[in-house]
Amino acid sequence: MPLLLDTHAAIWYFSDSDELSVTARNEIEAAVQRAEDVFLASISLVEVIYLAEKGRLPAEALAKLEHALAEGKSSVIVAPLDSAVAASVGRISRVAVPDMPDRIIAATALQLGVPLVTRDRRIRGAGIDTIW
Repeated sequence: MPLLLDTHAAIWYFSDSDELSVTARNEIEAAVQRAEDVFLASISLVEVIYLAEKGRLPAEALAKLEHALAEGKSSVIVAPLDSAVAASVGRISRVAVPDMPDRIIAATALQLGVPLVTRDRRIRGAGIDTIW
């Protein structure tokens, strides 16, 4: 099945981190093997840059993500933040998911009609189809 990676899931997947759940890793790898779409919300790229600049993520995390996307070593497709995603943001409760990047990521999953690979409990509890 096609799916969307939350920011942390993408970082952990590309860095081969044990932080990514076994279920999430298996679902991502199965989608890749079946040549199904694996999406990353464009806001996730912005978020990784921001977190690396603030020192909350190592610069290596950004470099690995950019390298994987640029070199075609992954089957990940960057999903744009467009008017359809913007319209879907209103479908994500601001009370349940107060962080705007998280709402945009969840809205991207809704707009694409795919489950979101995320550990985020707030998103998982907001009625979004998730995998973890």
